[in-house]
Amino acid sequence: MPERITRRICEAIKTQIASGLLAPGASLPSTRSLAAEWGVSRTTVTAAYDQLIAEGYLQTRQGARARVAEGLGCSSAQPGQPASPPSPHRLSTFGQRLEAFPLPSLASAEGLVTDFRYGDLSAADFPLPAWRKAITGALLRRKPRLRYDDPCGASELRLALQGYLWRARGLRCEPEQIIVVNGSQQGLDLCARLLLDPGDRAVMEDPGYNLARQVFLAAGAELVPAAVDHEGMRTAGLPLARLAYVTPSHQFPLGGVMPAGRRQELLAWAQHAGAYVIEDDYDSEYRFDIAPVPPLQAMDGVGRVIYLGTVSKTLSPTLRLGYLVVPLVLSAAFAKAKRLADRHAPGLEQEALAELIGSGAYERHVRRVRRRNGERRAALLAALSTDLGEAVAVSGADAGLHIVVWLQQVPGAQEEEFVAHARAAGLGLYPVSPLYASAPATGRPQAAGLVMGYASLDERAISRGVRMLRQVLEAFTAQGGKAGG
Repeated sequence: MPERITRRICEAIKTQIASGLLAPGASLPSTRSLAAEWGVSRTTVTAAYDQLIAEGYLQTRQGARARVAEGLGCSSAQPGQPASPPSPHRLSTFGQRLEAFPLPSLASAEGLVTDFRYGDLSAADFPLPAWRKAITGALLRRKPRLRYDDPCGASELRLALQGYLWRARGLRCEPEQIIVVNGSQQGLDLCARLLLDPGDRAVMEDPGYNLARQVFLAAGAELVPAAVDHEGMRTAGLPLARLAYVTPSHQFPLGGVMPAGRRQELLAWAQHAGAYVIEDDYDSEYRFDIAPVPPLQAMDGVGRVIYLGTVSKTLSPTLRLGYLVVPLVLSAAFAKAKRLADRHAPGLEQEALAELIGSGAYERHVRRVRRRNGERRAALLAALSTDLGEAVAVSGADAGLHIVVWLQQVPGAQEEEFVAHARAAGLGLYPVSPLYASAPATGRPQAAGLVMGYASLDERAISRGVRMLRQVLEAFTAQGGKAGG
């Protein structure tokens, strides 16, 4: 209680100084009189005065009352003169570019019966016993000194990732090429900082990952959209650029797999242009028909590919752990940039992940969630076929944790309206249009499109959600796209 009253006295005196009621050099009441005014002890007032003296608001000398410190006051304007207008807040050109982006939106699931938000995982799939064991082991292996670690990541994790990437993806690399980052988003940010100057060209899939697009735009790049078809990004005729961003193993969001011919063409372009290719392998663990497609990096013989991986789709997006595999010539630059960004990724989680991979528990978990998500995928495709039939067309169903559903009876211009109507009915749906850089986009279907994630849902919720989608679609089309919610 005395501490709270002390803070209130301090704030009251600061307010009087800021408003000009107490001018610089003005004497404050004695501790005795102020204590009587507040109905508190002199000790409390003395503590308040001592705090204000320490903060530079008051000055005191032996035998005299405390006075307001010189240089404080509400305004430098003379009496009768208007105060100067506040100086404008200035941002760097980087900050000004950010201002053009929409505010980040975390759509709430409150009020939704079923939410097909993509990127979410089921908490029940997280390997809690194995993770708890790994975390406990890391805690028990206490080091004698707490210190900053290697900015590139814990050596144990980099060695574990080297082995895992060879076993799971056929990717050969040295531990020195691996940079552990706080999720793939930081990996993209480091690439943009190190490889792009304002005005440089960057080739980007269209449609593509919005946060990658914003990273490159924030760096001042000129984005060159490259059209996408059922085989991923079209690589013929790409212009000269400093880098290209691709998702060749499972194009986001449409799901195409880039064939070997296009991969070779892209690598030849990079060599000719002196460019780097960022290969985002965000969900390569989830192929349900064939083995995972080998990464583009495995075909790169000249060091032009930067491989980006993450555990956000296998363990949890909340862990914020990802990794870059960079050409050796770039490893020192990435290490310095990572050190300036945040020194290094969280050490405890790195040790736990290294233990999970080294013990084989991680790969057992991946096999289990691949099977589980295969069942969810089958349930979603079966429900769409049964409940909606030819009213929808599906893209990208062979891999990953989402599909794109085209509503054949809803024009693309009514996509946002349809999504809003579905949300009002308790169904969380997400439009594909914001993932296109250009409008109208070349080659996109005329129908409205939905990016539907299923990894956070069970089969019952999926079936219920598709039934709701059918009901929303019937009501929407019956009223000519103007259904009330």
